[in-house]
Amino acid sequence: MTPEQQVPLSRYTTLGTGGPASWFAKPETLDELSETLRWADDRGAAVAVVGLGSNLLVADEGVDGLILKLTGELASVEVEGDCLLAGGGAPLAVCLHRARAAALGGLEFACAIPGTAGGGVKMNAGAYDGWIAGVLVRALVVGPDGAEWRTPDMLGLEYRRSALAAGEVVARVEFRLSPRPVEEIKTTVTEMQARRKAAQPTNKRTFGSVFKNPDHELTAGRMLEACGLRGYRIGGAEISPRHANFIENSGDARSADAIALMVEARRRALEQFGVELEHEVQLLGSIALPAAGERV
Repeated sequence: MTPEQQVPLSRYTTLGTGGPASWFAKPETLDELSETLRWADDRGAAVAVVGLGSNLLVADEGVDGLILKLTGELASVEVEGDCLLAGGGAPLAVCLHRARAAALGGLEFACAIPGTAGGGVKMNAGAYDGWIAGVLVRALVVGPDGAEWRTPDMLGLEYRRSALAAGEVVARVEFRLSPRPVEEIKTTVTEMQARRKAAQPTNKRTFGSVFKNPDHELTAGRMLEACGLRGYRIGGAEISPRHANFIENSGDARSADAIALMVEARRRALEQFGVELEHEVQLLGSIALPAAGERV
């Protein structure tokens, strides 16, 4: 398949910022994905996957590379016994829905993660004491040289990270779940969603959590709140008045505005607590976060 050119990525990110991708493709099958990755490799083009657009901050100038959005069978979900098989592009919300319909528990925590199965593996996503690594059996990782099934140990899953190399794509995921009454699953999910709605700006345009929680008695959000950053604004971006570890797009934000907020947040956390916060959001394009203490 031939990728499209100069596709605006702002329409594919939850924050709604970012410039165009040099190339953009929506592979539907493993063959199409492999073909597209070889196409990129032949041209020396960097590869990244956009998923549902959460946990991403794209440079305002765009991305010089190939951006993929997995669709078709690469976003399908099916249940076989106590296993749930999902394409890398399958929304975790759909995975949870299929698991609940099959009376399988273990994915309830995914109700708080607005991403895909593949993205969940890449970041070892988690919420409310649940983690992808805790239910993952294996993932099919595809690169320009072929495909390989990898276990959690082979994937190097840790807190909010994996050992996946740049350009490697999670095409399929296999979760092992446990039988659980549907009503119990519904109750747990309802409680988690209520907690999330009460604490996070779920009705605003954000990319999710900005920083990883540090090894400290305070979470990143509590730390930034103590620094007086709730409601702090630069340009069209604002640190959420509800939760200080989220950045909201007030309607006309640029990615540069979000980066400036992140720089100020890290500076204050370092100054007040001696902690250098590490960003959780993935940066795409010629965009970087300066060292803590530096301004942009």
